[in-house]
Amino acid sequence: MIVDPPVPLERRTSRPIPLFATVPAGFPSPADDYVEKSIDLNEQLVRNPTSTFFVRARGDSMRDAGIASGDILVVDKAVTAADKQIVVAMLDGEFTVKRLRRRNNRVFLESGNQDFPPREITPDQDLVIWGVVTFVIHQPK
Repeated sequence: MIVDPPVPLERRTSRPIPLFATVPAGFPSPADDYVEKSIDLNEQLVRNPTSTFFVRARGDSMRDAGIASGDILVVDKAVTAADKQIVVAMLDGEFTVKRLRRRNNRVFLESGNQDFPPREITPDQDLVIWGVVTFVIHQPK
């Protein structure tokens, strides 16, 4: 899966969005008395504003990890990438999103789709981890 170039975060919440109390998945009441407070999505999705950026995913190599083509990924550069985390990386000059795997002093980038085999990173390749994916924003199907 390829990602478009990073877009820096801009804190521009134009208006508060109502946050409703817990809503059942059946037939919730639209009554205003259930409004708990307002919510700022930047506060909910961004832990480190100066090191957070957004990317749009393209392709289907991460579909089984819950990332579809067109999804917006919230990526934090301040988070140290650990084994099994989904990362945005630049591999040999191209952006990609994959699951980082470290095994026996070897590094792999794994897809979230069995049609794409894991890729071992060799010493002659240039790998830069740009950040860890902290949230995925997508439209429901």
